[in-house]
Amino acid sequence: MKLAIAARPGDKGGEPLTFGSFSMRLNPLLASTAALVLATAGLSSAEASGQTAGQPAQGGPPIEVEIDQGVLRPLQIAIVPFSGERGRDISDVVSGNLRRSGFFQPMDPAGFIETGLTLANAPNFPQWTQIGAQAVLYGGVTARADNRIDVGFRLYDPYRQCQLVSYQFTATPEQYRRIAHKISDMIYQRMTGEPGFFDTRVIFVSEEGDALNRKNRLTIVDQDGYQPVYLTQGDEVIMSPRFSTAQPDEVTYVALGKDYSRIYLRNLTTGRTESLGEFDGQVLSPRFSNDGSKIAFSIIRGGNTDIYVMDLRSRQLSRLTSDPGIDTSPSFSPDGSMIVFNSDRSGSPRLYVMRADGSGQRPISRGGGTYTAPAWSPRGDLIAFTKQSGGRFSIGVMDTSGGNERLLSSSYFEEGPSWAPNGRYVMFARQTRGGDTRLWTVDLSGRVVAQAGYAGRGTDPAWSPLLDTPSANVGLGQSPDSCPS
Repeated sequence: MKLAIAARPGDKGGEPLTFGSFSMRLNPLLASTAALVLATAGLSSAEASGQTAGQPAQGGPPIEVEIDQGVLRPLQIAIVPFSGERGRDISDVVSGNLRRSGFFQPMDPAGFIETGLTLANAPNFPQWTQIGAQAVLYGGVTARADNRIDVGFRLYDPYRQCQLVSYQFTATPEQYRRIAHKISDMIYQRMTGEPGFFDTRVIFVSEEGDALNRKNRLTIVDQDGYQPVYLTQGDEVIMSPRFSTAQPDEVTYVALGKDYSRIYLRNLTTGRTESLGEFDGQVLSPRFSNDGSKIAFSIIRGGNTDIYVMDLRSRQLSRLTSDPGIDTSPSFSPDGSMIVFNSDRSGSPRLYVMRADGSGQRPISRGGGTYTAPAWSPRGDLIAFTKQSGGRFSIGVMDTSGGNERLLSSSYFEEGPSWAPNGRYVMFARQTRGGDTRLWTVDLSGRVVAQAGYAGRGTDPAWSPLLDTPSANVGLGQSPDSCPS
C-alpha cells in the first residue's frame, strides 16, 4: 500500500513523501514489560505484585497501560542506529522525540549485545531481554534509482517475541527529519494508544536584541525546534499567532505598526498574506474556529474591550460581548458550539464561557488569583489557562465547567498555553527572574516539564495540528509475527 503525503512548506526537494508496506495495531499497549506507576497508590505495578521495582516481568499476561489511570514509568526502548544514508540521523531524531515525551527512555547503544540487525531478520530476543530492553527499534535506508530513499523500520516486543509495528516510507534524503517524526508518531501511538504529536510545527514570536532595541518576528519551527523559518522582518510588533485546525497551512496573527493594528491571515504554502480589514480600535487575540470558517477576536474601542466574531466567507462581523469590562482571549470548543474567554467584569480576570452566538455567558473559574489566556483542549475535555497567585505564575487545566483545577507548572513568570494536537501536552512561554523568555512544554500529569527544542527566545507559542491526517487504514496488513491483540 502506498499513501502520498504532500511536502510541507519549506521542505527541500519538493517531493511528496509516501509511505506503505506497514503492519500496525492501534489498541492500547499490551506489553508484559511496562511498569505502571499508579497515581492513587504511589506504587509501580511490579511493586504491587511483589516484584523488584524496575525489573521487567518475566512471562505472564501482558499489562495494558492506561495513561488516564496513572503515570507511565519511562519504557526502556533500545533504538539501534539505522543503517544507510541518513540512517543514524533518523534514529537520533526518533530517540530525541521519544525521550522528550516522558514515556520512553532510550537505552545507551553501548550496552547492546546484538549488533548488525537488518530489516530481513527478527531480533535475537534473549539478548535484548538480558539488558532489560522493553522494546527494540531498528531500521535501514535504501537509495533508489530516482534519487529518493526508502526508509523501513521494525519495532519488536522482545518479551512476547512479536512485532509491534513495521513500516516503510519513501521520500527525498532532505526529508529525513520529517520521516523520523512520522516514525516517532507511529511508535508513540502503538505503545500508548494515543495519537502522536511529533509531525507538527510550532509558530511563535521570536525575540532578538535588548529591551531598548528589541525585534520580534513571526517564526515557525518543527516541534523539536529545528528548521526555523522567519516569516516577518521585524518591522512590526507581532502578537498572538495561531494555526487553523482545519487547514494547518493557514495561520492568523496580529501585527502592530506605528499607527495601526491588523489581523492577518497567512498561507504558509503560498506565502499569501491578507488583512481582515481596518477596524475602529486596536485588535487582539484572534482565534480560528475548529472548522476554519470563523475567527473570534477582541477590539479595544472607546475604552472598552469586547469580543467579536467574523465569518471568513462573508466577512460579516458580529459582536458577542458588550459589558463594561475587558473581554478578551476567546477560544472555541472543538465542536464550535462554545467559546471560553477571559473577563475582568467581576473585578479581577476570570474565565467565562458562552455559546458561540454570545448567549449564556457565565464564569467558570472559582479559585483565588487571576486567570487569563484560556485555550480549549482539542479533545474537548479540558481548558488550559495562565494563573497568577501569590507572586507566581502557573500553567493549569480545569474541566470545562471549571472543576478539577490542576496546576501543571509554576515559576517566576509563565503564560500563553497552547495544546499539542493529541491534547496530552501544553506548550507555553516561561521567563526566569532576570532572564530570557523561552518556550517550554508540560504534560498533563505535570511530571514532564522541559524546555522546548528551540534554543532562542520566544513567546506566544501555538502548536499546529498533525501535518498529515492519519490514514483510515492504519491497523491493516498485519505480518505473520505481529503481536496478538
